[in-house]
Amino acid sequence: MKRYYQPEIETASREQILEWQNERLVKQVRHVWDNVPYYRAKMEEKGVTPDDIKSVADLHKLPFITKDDLREAYPYGLMGKPLSDCVRIQSTSGTTGKRVVAFYTQKDLDLWEDCCARAIVAVGGTKEDVCHVSYGYGLFTGGPGLNGGSHKVGCLTLPMSSGNTDRQLQFMTDLGSTIICCTPSYAAYLAESIHERGLRDQIKLKAGIFGAEAWRENMRHDIEEKLGIKAYDIYGLTEISGPGVSFECEEQTGMHINEDHFIAEIIDPDTGEVLPEGSKGELVFSCITKEAFPLLRYRTRDICVLSREKCSCGRTFVKMTKPMGRSDDMLIVKGVNVFPSQIETVLLAQGYPANYQIVVDRQNNSDTLEVMVEMTPENFSDSLVKITEMEKSLVAELKAMLGIYAKVKLVAPKTITRSEGKAVRVIDKRKI
Repeated sequence: MKRYYQPEIETASREQILEWQNERLVKQVRHVWDNVPYYRAKMEEKGVTPDDIKSVADLHKLPFITKDDLREAYPYGLMGKPLSDCVRIQSTSGTTGKRVVAFYTQKDLDLWEDCCARAIVAVGGTKEDVCHVSYGYGLFTGGPGLNGGSHKVGCLTLPMSSGNTDRQLQFMTDLGSTIICCTPSYAAYLAESIHERGLRDQIKLKAGIFGAEAWRENMRHDIEEKLGIKAYDIYGLTEISGPGVSFECEEQTGMHINEDHFIAEIIDPDTGEVLPEGSKGELVFSCITKEAFPLLRYRTRDICVLSREKCSCGRTFVKMTKPMGRSDDMLIVKGVNVFPSQIETVLLAQGYPANYQIVVDRQNNSDTLEVMVEMTPENFSDSLVKITEMEKSLVAELKAMLGIYAKVKLVAPKTITRSEGKAVRVIDKRKI
């Protein structure tokens, strides 16, 4: 049986979807022109006015929005509605300490939750299910998004948030959780914990919705085998709304983009040229229904491929592959965006040279982050007590910047390997 949350939208004809997109894009361009001076200035700089945008075919005429723009316009510069019309913010880390802050009207929240509800129904969710949400809550979009989507579907929602595995397993067994929503690495950790404690026969899970970090097919199969479930991917980013921008269906061969809300393009990351369908390139999104934070042509920096091949699930939305990499230097660690430039900002502020090495690994299915930092001749010391104090201070500063724990190891001057005079900044040992 085919399952859809909003069948009239999810299975609409391509002609109908294009009609919605054309109408909403024209309206949204006018909205940002009238209400977002920052974006209007970018349009004027490119010589574009709302009259030039009559359909999706004209989308390429609009300027791009990037992380740099979000940083420059922080916090209110890209708002499309008065603050009094906004009811919530969500946030993620920014590249130099200025965080990405996205604003939502009540309508924005309703539409976002609809998108998450579609993802839950696509994995078989109904009002008879117990939806166990182990994404982080608070400013992170994972928990609030799937929580709202679960409510829309009518599931009994367990707002567990992340961590406290003992409590997770207690509620999972006592309340009979049937759908789990969390990062794939935490799902793998829960699976190991369940087996270690002999709880496999007490678990009623049937499906999992996993996102916020990179994972590959071998990890999917391992989770499915250990938990006896089907594991589905979900994609989103705070700037666009959060999880639910796209989601996997029963085919598990890519994620359907909610095209009634988001127009997707693939561009050449170097030239900005729009590439033909089926090309591998950088994913760009335009939000055509968002009111408070209406980004147009936002460069995600994620590399992927779009496909309009007919899907057996009956949905007519275009599919995107899992991100195949990044066109910038961002890392995703424990679901958190981490930029080397953030770490560099902290080091320079604390009087260290900008010579460091970031080592990312995965141990016991959990990401680890270590930063090796060269000391200067001035602050170099062979006193273990002093070095330990210096490391603790950097750990605290990095956690304040990144929002996650990073182990710090101070090393003697000129001990980090150079390659052609330049340090190798990132070593990612994760097999993902």
